[in-house]
Amino acid sequence: MSEADPVARLLYVDDDVGLARLAQKALTRRGFEVEVAHSGAEGLARLDEARFDAVALDHYMPVQDGLATLAQLRTRADAPPVVYVTGSEEGRIAIAALKAGATDYVVKDIGESFFELLAETIEQAVRADRTQREKAAAEAALQIAHDRAQALLREVNHRVANSLALVGSFVQMQARLVDGDARAALEETQSRIAAVAQVHRRLYTSDDVGQVRLDDYLHGLVDELSRTMASAGRAVRIGLVAEPLSVPPDQAVNLGVVVNELVTNACKYAYPDGRPGEIRVAARKIADDSLRLSVEDDGVGWNGEQKPLGTGLGSRIVRAIAASMAAPLRFDQERAGTCVYLDVPLRDEG
Repeated sequence: MSEADPVARLLYVDDDVGLARLAQKALTRRGFEVEVAHSGAEGLARLDEARFDAVALDHYMPVQDGLATLAQLRTRADAPPVVYVTGSEEGRIAIAALKAGATDYVVKDIGESFFELLAETIEQAVRADRTQREKAAAEAALQIAHDRAQALLREVNHRVANSLALVGSFVQMQARLVDGDARAALEETQSRIAAVAQVHRRLYTSDDVGQVRLDDYLHGLVDELSRTMASAGRAVRIGLVAEPLSVPPDQAVNLGVVVNELVTNACKYAYPDGRPGEIRVAARKIADDSLRLSVEDDGVGWNGEQKPLGTGLGSRIVRAIAASMAAPLRFDQERAGTCVYLDVPLRDEG
């Protein structure tokens, strides 16, 4: 082994006592710490007692040959690499050993070249095994760090969701103490907070804190909006068609707020005087890298250019979010009522 490498502990298994002693001396001179076993059973027993970096295993041994020993050795969870030692005309046995799990093989003779080749082969096997173990350890450490980060993010999302729910409750309580435009404004603020909080609720209960299932999120949001409108006495039905699709959390928040604003505006202005009606929300992929989000109704109609009937804050919020997502807001002028849609570039993020 090189000076930079730690000393490798080798178990040499061979029933030939004389050759085993020669191999032990030759490999020790080359930097190995060598122990010898003279049978397969003895070798397996030594592996039970101590940790070795590699095993050199001879084929011909009485009672239990090298292949039988190799088969038992490879069943161990932390088995070291095995260099198999065969005769000069035993290619079939060498192939069988490789198939059984040996790292490499060396043809045995009594010349110095055998010990040189054996040492080089063992060095390569030990280095490859150490590299593999270091890689596995690094991957395990990385997975632990990833799992910890995921758990931390879930906890953060849990706390954020709880805090937003608390803020929403405060706003709702305040709304009950006022009337008119102030109450309506506070109720709209509460619904915006709820739209954001729902994203965080889904993140801390999800296996993937880097993605939000948009279809599930929109179903939950539409259900919540439907209950809110029903409690306000509005006879408006809100429907949703959404394809299965996952997006990063910030995109989910943006899309949820857009839906919240467009649906709320439609409920308030598309069907005046308590008139019943329907609002349809849809989210579907229109290409591999974009989705179309649309909200439409059959009400009085609005093309986005008339003066807003209310404060116009909802429209400004929607336009600002659409601009931030590079998704211009568009109106389908061919339909009765109002049809608003935006084509959103998708990001594949974790």
